[in-house]
Amino acid sequence: MSEQTNYRDQIYIDGQWVASTGTDTIDIENPATEEIIGRVPSGTAEDVDKAVAAAKAAFDGWAATSPEERGKYITRLQEAVAARVELLGTTISQEMGAPVKFSQLVQAGLPIADIATAASLVSEVKWTEQLGNSTVVMEPIGVVGAITPWNYPLHQVTAKIAYALAAGCTVVLKPSEVAPLCSFIFFDAIHEVGLPAGVVNLVTGYGNTVGEAIASHPDVDMISFTGSTRAGSRVAELGAPTIKKVALELGGKSANVILPDADLEKAVKAGVGNVMMNSGQTCTALTRMLVHEDQYDEAVRIAAEAAADFPTGDPNADGTRLGPLVSGAQRERVVGYINKGIEEGARVVVGGPDNPQDKGHFVAPTIFADVTNDMTIAQ
Repeated sequence: MSEQTNYRDQIYIDGQWVASTGTDTIDIENPATEEIIGRVPSGTAEDVDKAVAAAKAAFDGWAATSPEERGKYITRLQEAVAARVELLGTTISQEMGAPVKFSQLVQAGLPIADIATAASLVSEVKWTEQLGNSTVVMEPIGVVGAITPWNYPLHQVTAKIAYALAAGCTVVLKPSEVAPLCSFIFFDAIHEVGLPAGVVNLVTGYGNTVGEAIASHPDVDMISFTGSTRAGSRVAELGAPTIKKVALELGGKSANVILPDADLEKAVKAGVGNVMMNSGQTCTALTRMLVHEDQYDEAVRIAAEAAADFPTGDPNADGTRLGPLVSGAQRERVVGYINKGIEEGARVVVGGPDNPQDKGHFVAPTIFADVTNDMTIAQ
């Protein structure tokens, strides 16, 4: 399978690229142009069964490898991913909208650092430790189901897989169906470095099919999920009957508290920059700014000026600092919140619901003032 195409017709199970048992596919859209730029298989529960069986069969052998051997595999994986950094950065920008410079540096660069850290930690972990009259032994849990989001589509994949490999676990991955293309490039790297068959497996598809099959599978020992609170609740529910370990990283509404003795201009500008990073699609974005009442008007002024420094536009253009949102559905959701803020009495200082571009899923940088804690946008 060529990694130079975004049109993928196979998934990765037991060390091989294989056809899905289903025939449905998922189109991948460039959110800046609204054009279809790729296509991937829409996997099935039967695909998940095969992937989990492969991971289960590979577990004993992989868990028995020495930490040093696992570290060598992970280091080779880091090198193979680093060799693809330009392709990964461009692909991620095209499938989820981040400005390409940010995508090259962070979306592709951070995963490489993740993998390198996992490789180094293997030799630092105390796998067996004596505590008083007790011996603590660190053992891999088994087969891990990894379900990842679209906003940092490769970083979330590597953050789960690299450390699972370091621990001696095997993995079945379901990446977001909105931005899965970078995962295929990552699995090209996995195949290249020769990880034992079945250690890592890829099944693309929708959450209500592939995700639920992974979360409920009796031979999956742990689920690591990053995504919405609603979906995370469902994952926990599905994992409960088999008493899986379930790790959830879900949504929130992060607060940015600026104290009176802080450098107000520096702090406000940094806060606005944090929100706009990654086209405004970071789970830890500091989207609530709390300042002392005596500094409120000045903070609003600084925030409005800072927002003006984030022009929207083509993610490939040099001056673009704010690309589109990942999809039309996501834009509708965000615009819905903006309109709700207006309806509930918040004041739009800059921005608003109108699309600043003729095409693409763009939202202008938007600053609200006079927001109270009972408003939807504050929660």
